[in-house]
Amino acid sequence: MSPAAATRRHVEQLDRAALQSHQLARLNALAARILPENEFYARKLRGVRWPLRSLDELRELPFTSKEELIAGAADAPHRAARPANLTWPLERYARFHQTSGTDGRPLAVYDTAEDWQWWVDCWQYVLDAAEVTSEDRAMLAFSFGPFIGFWSAHAALSARGTLVIPGGGMNSRARLELVDRAAATALFCTPSYALHLAETAHAHKIDLARSSIEKIIVAGEPGGSVPSTRERIESAFSARLCDHAGASEVGPWGYADAQRRGVHVLESEVSAEFLAVDGVHPAAEGELAQLVLTSLGRAGQPVIRYRTGDLVRPLWHASPANNFVLLDGGVLGRADDMMIIRGVNVFPSAVEQILRGFPEIGEFRLTARKRGAMDQLAIEVEDRLADPRRIAEELYLRLGLRIEVQLAPLASLPRFEGKGRRFIDQR
Repeated sequence: MSPAAATRRHVEQLDRAALQSHQLARLNALAARILPENEFYARKLRGVRWPLRSLDELRELPFTSKEELIAGAADAPHRAARPANLTWPLERYARFHQTSGTDGRPLAVYDTAEDWQWWVDCWQYVLDAAEVTSEDRAMLAFSFGPFIGFWSAHAALSARGTLVIPGGGMNSRARLELVDRAAATALFCTPSYALHLAETAHAHKIDLARSSIEKIIVAGEPGGSVPSTRERIESAFSARLCDHAGASEVGPWGYADAQRRGVHVLESEVSAEFLAVDGVHPAAEGELAQLVLTSLGRAGQPVIRYRTGDLVRPLWHASPANNFVLLDGGVLGRADDMMIIRGVNVFPSAVEQILRGFPEIGEFRLTARKRGAMDQLAIEVEDRLADPRRIAEELYLRLGLRIEVQLAPLASLPRFEGKGRRFIDQR
């Protein structure tokens, strides 16, 4: 184990009191750097007495939402180039990205060289968990556009000495051929795209299980921590899959636990809070919770008490080897995506877990509608057995709900390179 890896292991094993002391020191140092230069937080935190004396005082600060960051950016001159929470003039920044825009208008994201190094350092925890070494050859199967995607993984892999194989600007067949030519051992992509690569390989009679891929690192959607989705991907590639969680606004904040029950929050670099679904009261251990994050090492475009919109179940005592809080099952879904169908809370990821258990199902699509005051769910599936009745029965057995399942022609539903968009919310 390298000295840097040993240091990361040591940090993971800090007890809760030592970890909170570390977080408080990082938070106060961040505030000292960004205030009053960051006008957004200077206004938002006016009247706060720094340094804070405990993390309890952090819980008293106002939340930050993506909506106000976007609104603030739109109100500023040169709105696309000057996000609301930027600390310094643009000349000080070295990296530009933007959010994917799946839930609204894309938000520009800037990083200084120092902040980008912080991204790289955070990613080392992800690579440790996936057991990626300098001897690996990593295929990055994404577009390399302005969405941050695996750009930070590229930099982190290079810093580790791992050979990086960029797969931008290629179709799926070409990427599979490049994996073979370069003898890639690690694949970085979304869960949706890993499934699509498996479909493409099957269509072209390529035996993925005999490929050189040994490790798969996924991000961007809940599938990496959905057991049936993970098992389908691992079976297709005969490789081990690890999940990762991050956000353009926050940074790379989560990585797979050793047992792959979910993802650990990288608490040395990010302070996490968990609010009950009502959005007001703290959540108890194992309770469904809204995730709120504060980045502790990113000064150029900081977020303090940022409402991510993600729903999770926190466990503080899940592993004797890692004291960072574990999110059981990873990110379960978005707060806006939760449906209440005849009194039952249903997440798209819960439906995915059931549908991926049918090896004959290719793709699927969920559509939520309102009927009066009630949510209604319709499911379309590509089923090689053309037998939706058995799928509906399994949904009823697992969820306690009778849901209509409709057949879609094989290969008719969309496939995805980036984040999958299988949930259409028409409520």
